Amino acid sequence: MKKLILSLTAVVVLALNVNAQTEKGKWILGGTASYDSQKSDADGAKATETLSLVPNVGYFVSDNFALGTGVGYNYAKVGTASPTGYNEAFVVSPFGRYYVGLSDQFKFFGQAAVPLAFGTVKATDASGDTGAKVGSSTAIGVAVSPGFAYFPTKKIGIEFAFRGISYNNYRVEDASGNELPGAGYDRFSIGTSFFAPQIGVQFHF
Repeated sequence: MKKLILSLTAVVVLALNVNAQTEKGKWILGGTASYDSQKSDADGAKATETLSLVPNVGYFVSDNFALGTGVGYNYAKVGTASPTGYNEAFVVSPFGRYYVGLSDQFKFFGQAAVPLAFGTVKATDASGDTGAKVGSSTAIGVAVSPGFAYFPTKKIGIEFAFRGISYNNYRVEDASGNELPGAGYDRFSIGTSFFAPQIGVQFHF
């Protein structure tokens, strides 16, 4: 009986430690960064690059479940689409996240987000020099992403998230508010690329 009580106590203590960072009333403050580069096989095609930096804040409304938002910056250099150029955008990304404890240092999480991006598109010439403003961009999306968090301490989580299911509606309008043909798209994707993770650090307090 004594061994049973000790075993049950150890399980309870472990469960409390696992949830310590993600219990109701806690806050998370941190951010994520990602970089992706793709190149077409077409002759003369240049690489398409995307860089995203999004600080975020969240609050645990219940144990293991947090609601929050990210506010940040997105840069995209497009080498094959029309118009060829780059897009700098302001990003707002409300999210909901649920954690599942695997141990006192490792947690799995799933996150659903609604990223919104509002930016400026500028053309570039063959030499890569920036030209005039082409138009204003608007992107609205939905993304569901899995990830893992490693806690070297109780207050710091190092995270790796991967693209899961996502949809993105992207449009570019000129100065008169007319949509530029060939510049927008609707993109839906399912699948995870382990070669393009989203890396983040979160402080739990």
